[in-house]
Amino acid sequence: MIALARPSRLDRPPIWAVVMQHVEEAAHLGHVRSLYLRAPDVRLLHLGRLDERLAAHLDGVAVAGVYGRRLADRALERLGGGEIFVATVRALEEGDANRVDQLLAITQTVSSVRPGLLAAFGWVSASSLRGIVMPLLERAPPWPREVALASCAMHAVNPGFSVTRALEADDERLRARALRFAGQCGRRELIGNCRAALADTDEYCAFEAARSALLLGDRSNSLLSLEALAVGNVRVSPTNDAALRVLLKVVSAKTARAILASLAKDPAQIRSVIRGIAMAGDPHYVPWLMAQMEDPKLARLAGEAFSFITGVDPAYLDLEGQPLQDFGPSADPNDQKVSMDEDDSLPWPDRAKLHAWWKQNGSRFKPGIRYFIGDQPTSQKCLEVLQTGFQRQRIAAAEYRALLNPGTPVFNVTAPSWRQRRLLAQITA
Repeated sequence: MIALARPSRLDRPPIWAVVMQHVEEAAHLGHVRSLYLRAPDVRLLHLGRLDERLAAHLDGVAVAGVYGRRLADRALERLGGGEIFVATVRALEEGDANRVDQLLAITQTVSSVRPGLLAAFGWVSASSLRGIVMPLLERAPPWPREVALASCAMHAVNPGFSVTRALEADDERLRARALRFAGQCGRRELIGNCRAALADTDEYCAFEAARSALLLGDRSNSLLSLEALAVGNVRVSPTNDAALRVLLKVVSAKTARAILASLAKDPAQIRSVIRGIAMAGDPHYVPWLMAQMEDPKLARLAGEAFSFITGVDPAYLDLEGQPLQDFGPSADPNDQKVSMDEDDSLPWPDRAKLHAWWKQNGSRFKPGIRYFIGDQPTSQKCLEVLQTGFQRQRIAAAEYRALLNPGTPVFNVTAPSWRQRRLLAQITA
């Protein structure tokens, strides 16, 4: 029998429509993935299914070679995070440093698509970053150095002395990235740098310094700084909620109640209070949460906080209520309400059913004790949530695990699902 030679991928010319579909689908799925990473209804299983589809389309672009790369670059005419993601993945996997520089220049100008570029650096394997990341650490412009530090954090690589220089940089975003790196990667030798940066005049830098110092074991000045950002900040900013979420994972029940009571004085902070209760994990608030479920604007968020404390999944246990039809963007073209409801993916709780569940099971939850997804937070519990929980729960579990063991790197819940599973298997083994 005569063996037939296996056809080369170049034996047949690429079909424009097919390759372009791969590019468009990969860009779309890259965008969807960015939403999945913080979704309240997505588990690692769901993320894995999406990742498989995304990887298949990226492979389709790669197989087309130069043709695929050109179409990926052409898609940048519709500049978005997904398009930047696909183009950057191709440049990194081909080891094209010049093209990476061009994409860095684009994202430096158009900041809204920066997450797509960072996602690509986290998506590709560490081997695809050799010869790319280390030279970026030596650059003068802060943005390439920020990207390089983020890449090192996502792949658990030590950038050496470069992080210390970044901690002393004039650029606020680069300083903040270096401070965040210290906590994410469990670099306990940098705790002194983080403590010194608590007085940084930039609010975001001060927050990253406080969070990292806390992750690395500080339980004094970092707590004071986080409380000042969470409660003492008159101007509402994204750091308020972020500071509150990490602070309430650590402080005592008495302190947590005082902080939440202070926030509750301002009716505009009601959503922050509910999110804070989820992190405090105190069953003392369960009756109050169920009362908030009577308000359609708060019902789903209160239901999520109930789940964070008790571990109850309303959808799985048939404790859901009927959704209200007037939430979310309107189909009427004359209606100005076009933005998505921020609780869109959360289940509608059935208050009566949850009340009955609590009446039957509430006795095992002791007020004043911290609970996380139905149990007291431990390293083992955090690993269970990282394996089976929803993404928002997994984000909290990754942080809890590092707080329980100062110096432990924060588990990367944004990595490709196969990389996450491999690391979880190594940890549990």
